[in-house]
Amino acid sequence: FDSTDRRTMTSGSRCAPWGRGGGVQSRGESGGGRSFSVFTAILPSLGAHSNSFRQRSVRRWVVSPYDPRYRLWDSYLVCLVLYSAWVSPFEFGFLQNPHGALAIADNTVNAFFAMDIVLTFFVAYTDKRTYLLVDDPAKIAWRYATTWLVLDVASTVPTELSRRILPPDLRTYGVFGMLRLWRLRRVGALLSRMEKDRKFSYFWVRCSKLVAVTLFAVHCSGCFYYLLADRYPNPAETWISISMPQFHTESLWNRYVASMYWSITTLTTVGYGDMHAVNSREMLFTTFYMLFNLGLTAYLIGNMTNLVVHGTSRTRKYRDKIQAATSFAQRHELPERLQDQMISHLSLKFRTHSEGLQQQETLDALPKALRSSISHHLFFGLVQNVYLFQGVSNDLIFQLVSEMSAEYFAPREDVILQNEAPSDFYIIVTGSVELLEIQNNGAEQLASMAKSGEVIGEIGVLCYRPQLFTARTKSLCQLLRLDRADFLKVVQSNVGDATIIMNNLIQYLKEHKGDGVISGIAKDIERMLATGQLDLPITLCFAASRGDDFLMHQLLKRGLDPNEIDNCGRTALEVGPVQGR
Repeated sequence: FDSTDRRTMTSGSRCAPWGRGGGVQSRGESGGGRSFSVFTAILPSLGAHSNSFRQRSVRRWVVSPYDPRYRLWDSYLVCLVLYSAWVSPFEFGFLQNPHGALAIADNTVNAFFAMDIVLTFFVAYTDKRTYLLVDDPAKIAWRYATTWLVLDVASTVPTELSRRILPPDLRTYGVFGMLRLWRLRRVGALLSRMEKDRKFSYFWVRCSKLVAVTLFAVHCSGCFYYLLADRYPNPAETWISISMPQFHTESLWNRYVASMYWSITTLTTVGYGDMHAVNSREMLFTTFYMLFNLGLTAYLIGNMTNLVVHGTSRTRKYRDKIQAATSFAQRHELPERLQDQMISHLSLKFRTHSEGLQQQETLDALPKALRSSISHHLFFGLVQNVYLFQGVSNDLIFQLVSEMSAEYFAPREDVILQNEAPSDFYIIVTGSVELLEIQNNGAEQLASMAKSGEVIGEIGVLCYRPQLFTARTKSLCQLLRLDRADFLKVVQSNVGDATIIMNNLIQYLKEHKGDGVISGIAKDIERMLATGQLDLPITLCFAASRGDDFLMHQLLKRGLDPNEIDNCGRTALEVGPVQGR
């Protein structure tokens, strides 16, 4: 959005009544975006302009379906739906004439849903073809009148009124009361939203849904089955008369418990035989109920299997990988040290996934700008303090951290091998790494120890020569890996920073001339600089600062501009030891 759109939407959300400003960030959702949900937001069409996308702000006296107050109202109605889901089959099967507190509760619930019918005429909706929010009152009313209005009204008719409307033979059967089950669609919509909401556990939401479906099926079938016995001409020839010969005189609780007992034993296919169908009506109902149970059982088992497999499949795959790695190592007679490294690496990878870490996978799923911002927040300070990047511009460091990837390494795992091709270098975030010099006889000699904030493998990458040491983790380490090609691509567009990086490297090598392997590298770098064998861009100012006349002549022969200036605005003649000659 441009600034005009922001001001328009913000003012609409702040000063409008219930129905105004109910867009994606309506009141209660604009506080830092904490309550924002992409699953309740309206997505603009591709190429949509800001003017066409303003219709997130609905008209006056029209309620946005994303308004938090309307969401609260809808959630409250779901609680009343749960009441209707239990009481409607119960009244249908056990009560011919509900009265007293139960009748008052029914009429109170109906009154709330009657208010919701009126409110729905003012609730905007999302067009299924364009996926835009429609807030035209005429279109809202027409859509509701041609879809769910009839069923909503029929399910809200009071029981007393329904008895006057229905024929005498149907007045005690609670047909209008059963229409209240139409309201269950609200529960399904709520559970679907909760499954996508990260604030709720997907596992427990699915389990709750399965339990609710099972209990509702048991409750309805028990009530319907009792209705068959209660309305049968000869009460002695019914399923319940087997255990309760005079069941009409029994308490309502005992009859309800007996019905639920039959329903549960039939649903679970246990069928002890103490309660069974006696007449043809009951046999027919039981037949259809058993067929329904086949589908319900398959649905429950399938869903529970998926939930359990989802939680255990990762462990199973890990065990399979460990077994495959062990078999591979034994088949090819690998040394025990390599076997331990293989198992440690696979175990660490499993741990990072099972504990929900998955840093790199998460970053890879995000757009580049967001990845860069996250990398800048996490690693900018660390990279800035590395000796190699002391004094370079912040722009270069920002570009470098955007190309880095974080990796975990188990203890005693090789990160870099001596004499391998210089494809990457690493910055240590946590842990410590041993730099080992491998002798011709295979003996290992500790050259140095690298700790958090230090870099390894940079000499091989910058000088493009085989790696000098084997880098092996001493403890659990998190390292930032930077590919050589990505590094050169960034540095070549920052010539001044490349000069600083090379100066830092040469200064580091001079400080460690006493080390055996590093002693001859400084001269090699100077020779490579003079002959143009390094991929890093070098300036005349760099050669002038070191007083290297030969390097300056070589650079001038390559066509470099003698009047080029450094970051301080000085030319090569004004820099370092060359000044005044």
